[in-house]
Amino acid sequence: MKRYCELTDEELIKLYRSGNDSAFSVLVSRHKTRIFTTIMLLVKDRYLAEDIFQDVFIKIINAFNEGHYLDNSRFIAWAVRIAHNCCISHFRKMNAWPAFSVVYKDDISNSIHQKEESQEQRIIIKETHAAVQALLDQLPEAQREALILRYYADLSFKEIAQTVNVGINTALGRVRYAIMNMRKIMEREEALEAV
Repeated sequence: MKRYCELTDEELIKLYRSGNDSAFSVLVSRHKTRIFTTIMLLVKDRYLAEDIFQDVFIKIINAFNEGHYLDNSRFIAWAVRIAHNCCISHFRKMNAWPAFSVVYKDDISNSIHQKEESQEQRIIIKETHAAVQALLDQLPEAQREALILRYYADLSFKEIAQTVNVGINTALGRVRYAIMNMRKIMEREEALEAV
């Protein structure tokens, strides 16, 4: 038999459904950073993100146990959709969305290996992250959300469309316009600096 880390998501899910809890632990470990990053980018609060993350996996376990997960689905897209819906539900209850802030994967998980960087490299990286955050802060909410799902959650346009309940062309357009708007903002800022 293959080792757990060599199994596909679907194989792990089948093992879990047959009573193997270790298979579920491997599945969680495999995808926790991407799912948590997506939640964190949407809610902008580490403690809230941790709570929602736990809720997401409770919902996933319940869906597995109740047979609501289809084997032909891509697990990560399905899990991110659940995470997105949990975030939406939270903010509907609170009746407000937070101001957007970018949190980078390295800030969220210390388990990601990092090579030694010089002080100068760390300063450049920090400034780059701040510049990207400033650009994203200026985008409309729907465009920011689409970029998060595309570039942080690594969802396809079809999966983004399913997650936010829009057509695939709308999802594609939101990402495209977000990138175009970010370029325009950068060009405008460069022009102002040149003056």
